[in-house]
Amino acid sequence: MTDKIEIIDLEEFSKDNKKPPRRKRYRIKVDRDKFVVEEESKIGREILELAGKMPASQYQLRQKFRGGTVKKIGLDESVDFTEPGIEKFITIPLDQTEG
Repeated sequence: MTDKIEIIDLEEFSKDNKKPPRRKRYRIKVDRDKFVVEEESKIGREILELAGKMPASQYQLRQKFRGGTVKKIGLDESVDFTEPGIEKFITIPLDQTEG
């Protein structure tokens, strides 16, 4: 049997106020859906694409932390999943009614 890599649920680690370890797989929550990623970090565009939000340029991505802090994530901004306190990601469609 191959080595089984532990999956770290970021939302659970945030609730327990624990820092996620490195070199693992990570379960991230985007809106109401959960996804398992193999990398310790992804850029905003990759997270949006993972969640099926295409084209990514038509969405805003926000990162919610334990305690309620929310941070806007740019399309080319890297998110480190080993950073403590990450609860989930929220997507917001950009308004197409301008002009």
